[in-house]
Amino acid sequence: MKASREDKSDCFFGANVIELCRLADIVFMGLHGDVGENGKLQAAFDVLGIRYTGSGSLGCALSMDKEITKVIFEANHIPTPKGTWMKRSTADHSLASTGLPLPLVVKPCSGGSSIGVYITQTEEEFDKAVKESFRYEDEIIIEEYIKGRELACGVIDGKALPVIEICPKTGWFDYANKYQEGTTEEICPARIPEETAKKIQAISEHAFQALKLDVYARADFLLTEDGNIYCLEYNSLPGMTAASLLPKEAKAAGIEFGELCELLIEKSMDARYCG
Repeated sequence: MKASREDKSDCFFGANVIELCRLADIVFMGLHGDVGENGKLQAAFDVLGIRYTGSGSLGCALSMDKEITKVIFEANHIPTPKGTWMKRSTADHSLASTGLPLPLVVKPCSGGSSIGVYITQTEEEFDKAVKESFRYEDEIIIEEYIKGRELACGVIDGKALPVIEICPKTGWFDYANKYQEGTTEEICPARIPEETAKKIQAISEHAFQALKLDVYARADFLLTEDGNIYCLEYNSLPGMTAASLLPKEAKAAGIEFGELCELLIEKSMDARYCG
């Protein structure tokens, strides 16, 4: 986006963006990735008095940082894969230094859309993945690999939506499978026992509160063959196209896309700007 500017400006906001946002009754947030989800944009809007949808700056900042998220999950007894973190400045980047057995997942600490995420089966793959992940950030997360079904559960105003199942036709739900049409099937409600779905919904609501999120967000899960549930992370600004996961969950709950957009605006106003 910055590269497309005529003046090649590296400014956080492009020309006239703030002026346009000031004209709006409320800005519907749809900027994903680092800038849109790490709380900086939300904090800037707070300072400027610009109303916006979705979680505030604190919830966005906490949930975007996977290290902080994992610490909060563990402190609140939210089931999550065992893991550790590694900094570029750390002298020892070896597999042995992690204290974790293979296979392992290596990923940037604050990345999104599964960019820079690697599943490693050997020490050679691990070493390569660490180097690749450090291309994106100065801090990375290393987690035990959990084999299981991929699920997600959105939360609106503290209440969980139906659980959705994500079924990539090949591999796992990586960047390509997230954004290339026809590569993934989403099933909602998920084909899981009702008791399991209720547990996932309860965990989603608990984690939503623990991370200081509000209005709406979406948690990602893995469900193993023996029924163990693992909460991987929380997305403070989940996709909001008609084909995205959260709108599909809302539709399963009887909320059509247009109604959902209006609901998120209403809940955002209630959370921060009314009363």
